[in-house]
Amino acid sequence: MGFTRELEIVGVGYRAIPQSPTKIEVQVGFSHPVFVEAPDGVTFDVPAATRITVIGIDKQVVGQVAADIRKIRKPEPYKGKGIRYADERVLRKAGKSAK
Repeated sequence: MGFTRELEIVGVGYRAIPQSPTKIEVQVGFSHPVFVEAPDGVTFDVPAATRITVIGIDKQVVGQVAADIRKIRKPEPYKGKGIRYADERVLRKAGKSAK
C-alpha cells in the first residue's frame, strides 16, 4: 500500500475535482482552477470534494506533494479557510474588537 497523507479543504466553494488518478483540479478562491500533476509513483484519491489523499511508496515524495498542494492556499488564521492536513490544528486569531 505505501504511505498516505490526508488533506482537507475548508471554505465555501473550495473543492477538489479528480481529473485522473495522477491529476486533480483544485478550486480555492482564485479566478482560475489550479491543476496538480502527481510525479511517478504517486496517486491521488478524492473520496469527497473537500478531501484529498496522496498515496505513494516513497514517504518523502508523498509528504512533498502534500506540502505542495497545501502551499496553493494555506489555512488563514481568521476563518481557517484553505487547504490543511487532516490532523492539523489551525491557530485561530480573534478579529478586531469593537469599541
